[in-house]
Amino acid sequence: MSSNITILLVIFALLCDVMASDPDPIQDYCIPNPKFGAIRTPLHTILPCKNSSEATTDDFIFSGMKVAGNFSDMGIAAISVNPTVFPGINTLGMSFVRADLKVGGINPPHFHPRATEISHVVKGSVYSGFVDSTNRVFARVIEQGEVMVFPRGLVHFQMNVGKKPATIFGSFNSQNPGSQRIPSAIFGSGINDELLEKAFGLSPKQIGTMRRRFDPKSMS
Repeated sequence: MSSNITILLVIFALLCDVMASDPDPIQDYCIPNPKFGAIRTPLHTILPCKNSSEATTDDFIFSGMKVAGNFSDMGIAAISVNPTVFPGINTLGMSFVRADLKVGGINPPHFHPRATEISHVVKGSVYSGFVDSTNRVFARVIEQGEVMVFPRGLVHFQMNVGKKPATIFGSFNSQNPGSQRIPSAIFGSGINDELLEKAFGLSPKQIGTMRRRFDPKSMS
């Protein structure tokens, strides 16, 4: 009886892992057809393909990362690239981002629920790291040309500790990795004030200050 339960648990775990990943493509590529809207399911966003004979070379080239984007008050400018802006990567199970950090700028603690990230420092010196499920921190300064991996679902962070601006290129093994910043998830999501006061030992005034700072509408 116990062996049967074990087998069922293993099968269930494997099925969960499969369902949590991007689906395998069933053709060479799938350039989204702008004439049709996206089809949303609980796990995926499906973009209907246009006829392959209508695909062009430009569909597989993206030129929107040549310069930095707009900087937030945290000193970071991020350009996220997914099938919505780069049709050629649709159904290929990937997406990427260019992030620029001013001197002292940070990419605050956050995580991607659906993807592992590879972070490549194009230029600069960036303190990078992640925290595993035992609260162990893996972090050090990553120099130009070095790469760090952030496992799927684990909180990670970055800070420019150099004397010049830094540029990072991040790639994900999902076309829809998702991203949730810890500060805004806690203080900008509407969680009950009393609960937050008890959890963090903060006063109502301090909670109010944090809410104003991390309201999602004020974060770019």
